[in-house]
Formats: sequence, C-alpha cells, structure tokens
Amino acid sequence: MKTFRLCPALIVIAAVSAPILVRAADMFVFFGTHSSGQGIGFSVARFDTNTGALTAPRLDVDAVQPAFFVIHPDGRHLYTCNSGSPGGISAYAIDPKTANLTRINGVSSGGDDPSYVCLDHTARFALIANYSSGTIAAFALQPDGSIGTRTALVQHTGRSKNPQRQTHAYAHSIIIDPTNRFALSADLGIDKLFVYRFDDRTGALIPNDPPFAAVTPGSGPRHVTFHPNNHWVYLINEMGCTVTAFNWDTACGALTEFQTVPTLPADFKGINTCAEVLVHPNGGFLYGSNRGHNSIAVFAIDAASGRLTPVEHVPTRGRTPRNFAFDPTGRWIICTNQDSNNAVVFRVDEATGRLTQTGKPVPVPSPFCERFLPVQ
Repeated sequence: MKTFRLCPALIVIAAVSAPILVRAADMFVFFGTHSSGQGIGFSVARFDTNTGALTAPRLDVDAVQPAFFVIHPDGRHLYTCNSGSPGGISAYAIDPKTANLTRINGVSSGGDDPSYVCLDHTARFALIANYSSGTIAAFALQPDGSIGTRTALVQHTGRSKNPQRQTHAYAHSIIIDPTNRFALSADLGIDKLFVYRFDDRTGALIPNDPPFAAVTPGSGPRHVTFHPNNHWVYLINEMGCTVTAFNWDTACGALTEFQTVPTLPADFKGINTCAEVLVHPNGGFLYGSNRGHNSIAVFAIDAASGRLTPVEHVPTRGRTPRNFAFDPTGRWIICTNQDSNNAVVFRVDEATGRLTQTGKPVPVPSPFCERFLPVQ
C-alpha cells in the first residue's frame, strides 16, 4: 500500500482522518457552488484561525455543479461530486502554495445526482452516494490522483410513506467507519441507514449482517457521523427534523437506536428540512443545521451514555444552511447559507459548545460545501 507523508495540520482536514486538534495560523478555504455556468465552480478564501477572519473568496476554477467534496490527506488532490443526470465524480490537483485547482479527470458516478463523496482511511478509494438513482459506488484512486476503475456499485430498493419524496430509494450519503471495515449509507427514500462491509484491498462493498437500521417512517435519513470514541453514531433526518443516536458494535457493524431528538424548538411552526450533522472533535457536542428555521442546533453529548441534551439554536444569518465545517483547530465553524449566497464564521466555546458569530457574512455564490487546507 502506498503511504503518504502528512504534516500535523493536514491530518485533520480530510473526512478520512482521526480527530486530532492542531494550531495552524492560516488556512485556505475552498467553497463549491451548486450551480453551473461561466464564473461558477470552486472559489477559495483565506482564513485566520487566531482571529476567525475570513476573506472574500476568489474564483479558482470553473466546474459543473460541484456539490459535496473532500480533500485528500496529502493536501494535493480534491474530489467532488458533479450533480446532474448522469452524475459524475471529478478529481483535481491542488497547488499547495496558491490553492489553484487543475482538473485531472472525471468519470460517471454510477448513477444520477451524486450528493456525497468520501475517501476510505487508506485514501486509495473514493465512495459516492447517488441521490436520485439510489445507488452507492466505489472507485480506485490512482497514484497520480486520478479516478480509476469502479470497484463497487450497489442499488438500494424500496420506498416509504411520503408520496412525494419517498417513492423509491434516494441514497444521500456514505461514510467509512473509523476501523475502515464498514461503510454506512443513509437513504432518504426508504428510511434506512445501511451498513456494508468494506474491503480496503479491492474496494468491494458487501451487505453486512445485519444489513441496516430502520428509522421512523417519513424521517428521511440524510447525513451520518461517528463520535470520536467509535461507540456512537448520529444520523440527521432531513424530513423528520430529528437526530437519531445509535450504539455502534465495532466487531459486527450493528446499529442499535437509543435516542431520537428534535432539531427544532418546540414553538417552531414553519417548514424545515435538516442538512448537516457533525460532532465536535473533543466529543462533547453535536451540531445540526436547519433549513427553514435557518439555524444550527447545538446539543451536549453525555460522556457516559452518548445521549443528547439541547443547548441552543443559533441563527445562521442567512437562508438554507446546507453545510458547515469545523476548522482544524476546532475553535471555529464556517456555515454556508446556500440561498443567501454567504458564509458565516462562528466561534466555538469548547467548554459549553455555544456558538458566537464572528465578523460579517462573507459573499459566496450559492455555496454548497466548504473545506480547509493549511497554507504552506
């Protein structure tokens, strides 16, 4: 297996990494724009982790509907979904000094409207969820950073109770567990969180036994995340506006639900859908975004049981907060408001979990996702 030389700051930037906090003074921040056309694609800004200052981004490269994306732990490659039908997955080279992107190649994603991509912990495979076609797939990554052969393709089947949004499978996300032995895929259309055994030698995805955990019909599972202790899994449900917590059996890949909590205050009467869910690297707090209420819901995580207790709801200073991300120090969150065309920085109180807005919203066109890269 090929190995990579990683500086401490790079260990925390990718979804394939362990939650190790660092102190790095200056970052690039990449933003993807969920649209297409001239002047639309990836933009890049600078971020100061000492002050929380975020600059206005500059256009980096044109790209077609770059949705969810990840940065390779070598800091020199970026992989993105390209939404649409048929969908695609594209690879880019990153100039570590300027953050300029150069497209390497792109391939069919194995379905329609891909919405999520992650890397396994060897960083040798990219896994993708195709929302509209209800498929998940895996691809080998080549030594030059390009996307190679597809190593797996799985079709989800079924439906659930909502006659508008759950007439068939809608695979919304896929992540790798910390042991690199299992992949979890949330399917909005059939109200299941699937578990697959992952072979990091071949890139194969094989249904686990048990193959899934079901949630309340109509919930619409969207994104899922592991607690740093690898004992708990948290699933945010887009349609039900809830977070479901599971115990995770690392030996056999079994999920056992132990709590479901609402992401909204009790007096909210409007229309809302949930989007992102993340656990703070210190393991003490969970954050979920509300699109409609336009807030980030903050929960404290009980260190003994993993149970969630509401802390606060923080306005995101915009409409439709689709995604947010922690910076590598764990002291800041950048949240992107897709329908307000802005990004907002929040300071994280690492003792209480509470968020405080820092600075004014920064203009970003139709932002979908954001990722950090240390400046070299």
